[in-house]
Amino acid sequence: LDFNDRTTCVLFGDGAGAAVLRAAAPEEGSILATEMGTDGNLTHLLNIPGGGTACPITSENIGQNLFALTMMGKEVFKHAVTRMKEASEKVIERANLKPEDIACVIPHQANLRIIDAIADRLAVPNERVFVNLDKYGNTSAAAVAIALDEANRSGAFKRGDNIVLVVFGAGLTWAAAAIRW
Repeated sequence: LDFNDRTTCVLFGDGAGAAVLRAAAPEEGSILATEMGTDGNLTHLLNIPGGGTACPITSENIGQNLFALTMMGKEVFKHAVTRMKEASEKVIERANLKPEDIACVIPHQANLRIIDAIADRLAVPNERVFVNLDKYGNTSAAAVAIALDEANRSGAFKRGDNIVLVVFGAGLTWAAAAIRW
């Protein structure tokens, strides 16, 4: 992050998370449906311009601010809401569920406006949308794993409940999963 860029550096926290999967009988929980997407034509909206083989770090370019996250916030908001809504709808439909069958939606914890917009567009009441953004900030790729663990421990859902996990990230990329806990 570029700590001189107040439009991005104040938005991100730090964290790590993982989910352990194992073979089990369907009544012990299952992945019902998944959806993943990407649009590389929009990579300029949220990315780190330098790095890798295309633009390796050198002593000549280190000061050019190519190796920190850049974001076009309004456009990212629009695409995040649209893509996460679409991905969520697809997994709900593929799992033969309706929004009212979902006990808990665990969205990427980017910002509350995005989370509220997704809940509204999915017609899922806010009390069934898990949010911990206020505690940790946007922990990026770790956000949903951290939220899943915290939601489970808090009793936000129980064994047999249907849950939707939905994420969005740089590149632009997005994904959703409908699971039976």
